[in-house]
Amino acid sequence: MPPSLRRAAALAFALAAAPAARAAAPITIAYIGLLPAHPPPSAELNPPPRDPGLLGAELAIADTNTTGRFTGQVFALAPTRSADPAALLHAFTAELAKGQRLFVTDLPAGLLLRMADAPGADHAVLLDATSEDDRLRGADCRRNVLHLAPSRAMLADALMQYLVTKNWTSLMLLTGRNPGDADYAAAIRHSAEKFHLSIDADRPWTFNPAAQQADTGHFQVNAEVIKATQGASYDVLIVADESDAFGDELSYRTAQPRPVAGTQGLVPTAWSPVMDEYGSTQLQLRFRDLAHRPMTNADYGAWLAVRAVGEAATRTASADPGAIIAYLQGPDFTLAGYKGPEFTFRSWDGQLRQPILLASPRSIVSVSPQPGFLHQTDELDTLGPDQPETACHFKP
Repeated sequence: MPPSLRRAAALAFALAAAPAARAAAPITIAYIGLLPAHPPPSAELNPPPRDPGLLGAELAIADTNTTGRFTGQVFALAPTRSADPAALLHAFTAELAKGQRLFVTDLPAGLLLRMADAPGADHAVLLDATSEDDRLRGADCRRNVLHLAPSRAMLADALMQYLVTKNWTSLMLLTGRNPGDADYAAAIRHSAEKFHLSIDADRPWTFNPAAQQADTGHFQVNAEVIKATQGASYDVLIVADESDAFGDELSYRTAQPRPVAGTQGLVPTAWSPVMDEYGSTQLQLRFRDLAHRPMTNADYGAWLAVRAVGEAATRTASADPGAIIAYLQGPDFTLAGYKGPEFTFRSWDGQLRQPILLASPRSIVSVSPQPGFLHQTDELDTLGPDQPETACHFKP
């Protein structure tokens, strides 16, 4: 039987089992999020969004309960958010003690690992909605963590594939001063080598962005960008600036007329407000009605995480966390994500396979994997470390 028919038959079975499901306990998903310390925005054009991530989870609960009306299942979200990591760790262990096993997390890598290694957490699943750290899919991977956000390696590979198709093979890399910038730059360097592109200039960005807010500050920025990019020959300027400190200042100011890509310009991303293909407009509109703002990557990752739990519960026709976790980590799990193909988890590192959007501020320029990048089993595995090259080795 084809996979699509098997899934349809499984759903029909779940619907037929609705009376039994109605007697089951509500399925509660705990949401654990570290509140970010937002610096003041450099301009009021894009202030930090309200409740990033959490509102995506809330929308997914509403979407999942729509399905639940047919299957007799009810889903609830129990959010805990704090700026204090110790308070979140305490809340997590308290939830474990109460028997909670389904968690959606919006956490930095270090805190996520502390929770994954907490006593009793090996019987839970932590659906990482936002972290892009490659080490969480590599040497610091955990069997009880599933990653809904793409890794930096996946984002870098998506961009490098597109540059190969354009025959833009000579790159300049400009890296900011924050730790995330260094990690992003490392992923770009590794991906450029993987796809046989050349980084012919690799430079740090050292200009203080506060200077641009002074009178005639734009003149200083122009001069600094020219200084940073002159004396090099390249096809594309790749910027590593995850905190948006300077990357938006580069376009139209470089010493040579060259496109900008990376964290600004042409951006490889899990989600974008300009995405309107594969029925995604419906998701965008539902989110805007709820949040009164566009959907961010954090919102999309949290939406995917909650929807993953809902999909597993529907397919198993069960409210039992053990059955839901087993299905999430099993070979039959699939998830629709408004980007074309169905998403699945990689068995070797817990990463959700998904296409990567290549977005400009007003348009989806392309979607990776690019045509012609083939794989023996799944073309989505051309993005990020494939199984033979993974550094993830789950503990027994």
